[in-house]
Amino acid sequence: MCSLVGCEDSKDTSEEASPFPVFQNEDDDLPPKVGSPEEELVDGVTKQIIKEGQGDTPQRHATCFVHYRAWTVSTMHKFQDTRKEQQVLELVLGHEKEQLRGLAIAVASMKAGESALFKVGWKLGYGKEGNFSFPNVPPMADLVYEVELIGFENAREGRPRAEMTVEERIEAADRRRVDGNDAFKEDKVGEAMQKYEMALAYMGDDFMFQLFGKYKDMANAVKNPCHLNMAACLLRLEQYEEAIGQCNVVLAEDENNVKALFRRGKAQAALGRTDNARADFNKVRALAPNDKAVLKELKLIAQHDKELYEKQRQLYKGLFGPPPLETPSLKRKKWVRALIDWFLSLFRALKLGRRKSE
Repeated sequence: MCSLVGCEDSKDTSEEASPFPVFQNEDDDLPPKVGSPEEELVDGVTKQIIKEGQGDTPQRHATCFVHYRAWTVSTMHKFQDTRKEQQVLELVLGHEKEQLRGLAIAVASMKAGESALFKVGWKLGYGKEGNFSFPNVPPMADLVYEVELIGFENAREGRPRAEMTVEERIEAADRRRVDGNDAFKEDKVGEAMQKYEMALAYMGDDFMFQLFGKYKDMANAVKNPCHLNMAACLLRLEQYEEAIGQCNVVLAEDENNVKALFRRGKAQAALGRTDNARADFNKVRALAPNDKAVLKELKLIAQHDKELYEKQRQLYKGLFGPPPLETPSLKRKKWVRALIDWFLSLFRALKLGRRKSE
C-alpha cells in the first residue's frame, strides 16, 4: 500500500557509491574532478567513469535517454544542464545532430545507469563556427560533458517519439511509469528513477504545449504521478532540493495536489525550513483533515521548534550568566555610590542657585 511519501513497507535504499574517487566542486557550475583512468574512445573523445552502469551498451539506431551538463574547456562556462531544465535528452545513435556527434560517441560507450565525464574536441562538437544561438558556444571550443545514461531502447524495441501518435507516446510513458513503480516496491530506487525519467522523456514541454482537452488530461494523468514518484525517490536518497523541484512541477499544474504539498513539506522540513514546511502541511491538513501522516509531521515540527527554542535559551543563558548575588560588600558600594550622587546633585543645585542670584 502506498502512502503520501511512497510505499509504506519499503526499506531505505541509497545510490550505489562510485568505485572511483569523485570530488564535486563547491561551485555546482563546474564539472566534478574524477579519479578514474582516462580512456580514449576515438581521436577527440576521452572518457572517465564516475559511476558504473549495468548490462550492455546501446546499439546503433538505439534511442537513448540522457541527462548531461556541458562546459567549454577554455572558460569553463556551463552552457547546458538538462537536469536543471528538467528535460531529458532523447538521442538516437546514428541520427544525432552534427554538433552532438561527440556526445553520441560518448553515450554509445555507456551502460544503463552509468555516469561519466567526457572531453570532446571541437571537431566533434560545435565545430569551427561554434553556435551563437542557444546554447551559446564559441568557435573551435573543446567541450567537457558530464553524462548520465538513464536508459535506452534498441531499434527493434521502439521507435523515435516524433513518429508516434499522441496516444502511443502516452502509453509508452505509462508502461515505464508502471515499471518504475514495480522497481520502487522492490526497493530499487535508482532503477525506479531511471524508469520515471524515461517516462517523462516522452512528455517534454514541446509535446505538452501542443495538447489540449482530453489529450492534455490523459498526459497529465501519467506525467504528474511520474514527478510525484520521482520526488518520493529523491526523498529516500536525501536529495531534498531536487525533490522540491519535482513537486513544484506538479503544483504549477495543480496547486492543491495533496501528495505534492506533503512531499514538498517533507523536503522543506529536512532542510530545516520549518516555516515553509508548516505552510505546506497546514494546506494538506485543510485539504485532507483526516490524514494522520500530516498530523504526525506537524507534531514533529512543533517538537523541533520547542527543542530549538530551548537550545537558544540555554545558549544565551550561558553567554550572559546569572545576575551577581548582592553581597554586603556590593551593598556598601551601592550605598557609597548613592551618597556621592546625592552630594553631586546638591552641589549642582547650589551652584545653579548662586548663578541666578548674581
